[in-house]
Amino acid sequence: MPDWSLLIIAATLFVAYSNGANDNFKGVATLFGGGTSDYRTALAWATIATLAGSLAAFFVATELISLFQGNGLVPAQLAGSEPFVASVILAAAVTVMLATLMGMPISTTHGLTGALLGSAFMTAGFDLGFDALALNFFAPLVISPFLAVALASFSSPWFRRGLARVGLDRENCVCVGAAVRSPIRTPEGVVFVQPTPALRVIVDRPAACDRAPTGVFSRINAQRLLDACHFASAGAVSFARGLNDTPKIVALGLAGSSLGLSWSIGSVALVMALGGLVHSQKIAHTLSKRITGMDPEHGLLANLVTSALVILASGWSMPVSTTHVSCGALFGIGVANGRARWEVIRNILLGWIFTLPVAGISAAVIFVVLSRLAVG
Repeated sequence: MPDWSLLIIAATLFVAYSNGANDNFKGVATLFGGGTSDYRTALAWATIATLAGSLAAFFVATELISLFQGNGLVPAQLAGSEPFVASVILAAAVTVMLATLMGMPISTTHGLTGALLGSAFMTAGFDLGFDALALNFFAPLVISPFLAVALASFSSPWFRRGLARVGLDRENCVCVGAAVRSPIRTPEGVVFVQPTPALRVIVDRPAACDRAPTGVFSRINAQRLLDACHFASAGAVSFARGLNDTPKIVALGLAGSSLGLSWSIGSVALVMALGGLVHSQKIAHTLSKRITGMDPEHGLLANLVTSALVILASGWSMPVSTTHVSCGALFGIGVANGRARWEVIRNILLGWIFTLPVAGISAAVIFVVLSRLAVG
């Protein structure tokens, strides 16, 4: 009979590593793809931000832990069964790692959902909480990428026009200074002077800033300002991914191991970061270079859409997939700029379709094997 606690801890760390390998670069793919950053810098920023989001999950996303322990989906006695827990984690880990090695960005959330179904079906048959399945799992997974596509494609032209209207381009600079106020003389001869100088912001060519009647004390190239915003948005996506994914992985590990919540979240966060550092190259190429051509402004918008949707979903305890949302935003950018590579997008969509049955079948097989070992 296997040592269930040790097996479940190892399986949990395996799925955390696989998740990091497949998901870690998704937040910063637009930095690399749009030419704002090189691969190493983007990867380092993704690791730091994801780790921060994983640790923040301890405080704000613990309801997702209950959801991914199978509550409402499978009978209570099955949700606490060691063979059930181990088979779900192992099947999800194997599915995600195989996709990673093929350079295919898939959803760990989708893999866990399929594994939950496959293992549960072997014991409970059709006695599953299909209402909970449809409402808590499938609805967020299906709706979120379509919402991301719509938001990114619709807002892309408006976003670019807005940047152009305020003059944020490669040639301009943003200058901040103290505006010079002219004295105001009343008919009675009294002169009023502004006691506190007001701030003035100028977005124009550098020469215009030099000629401005203002004491400029801060100047930055407009493109560098946009790049800084792009980095911040990529960090927000990576933070949101850690916030949303960590509780899902921790959930099943808690059910059958001796680790407490703090140790589980800390261990998952560190191993997830390690997986991203070691095995992100193929996924990075697919997301950054193959889905669509993009400019830095497109990447910034895609990240804003992704981070907003995933952070909102985490706050509402909805298990959306960062993969589906981030890829959906990139699909939307490709639709808007006419540079979408439809063959690559089709292959990614097929990968998403096959994730559920592959994880489910794998979990069913592993559950049968582990159940026999438990009896023996």
